[in-house]
Amino acid sequence: MKLSTKGRYGTRALLDLALHQGEGPVLLKDIAQRQQISVRYLEHLITPLIAGGIVRTTRGAKGGVSLAKPPEEIKLSEVIQLLEGSIAPAECISNPEICSRSKLCVTRDIWGELKQAMDGILRSTTVQDLVERQRKKEQPEPAMYNI
Repeated sequence: MKLSTKGRYGTRALLDLALHQGEGPVLLKDIAQRQQISVRYLEHLITPLIAGGIVRTTRGAKGGVSLAKPPEEIKLSEVIQLLEGSIAPAECISNPEICSRSKLCVTRDIWGELKQAMDGILRSTTVQDLVERQRKKEQPEPAMYNI
């Protein structure tokens, strides 16, 4: 299964918002520039995140977008669900009625296990986890000295 740019870019946009949390609403053009995503595409990604209660907008001179809840409360599973829909690697996982072999199909079992594993990782990872990972990546590695 591949995540589309919707899921990948939308997650990056949320990470950007979390990294700039406390600075007030962020302009989409600033997120777009930092994340190298077109503003037009970012507008399409933000809409379902607003509808899902993850992002809020503020109008006016100091307007923009911000997280609607703390980053530690935003699970990647809900983000991906809003942007991608089901992450089932085969249609028969979400809709077993489409295939007459569903009850007897061993490969369907494997696809179901794959979905459960992906769901588990996405449910256990929050936007705050991404912030912490990002900050670790930005820290310079300690110099190793030979004595």
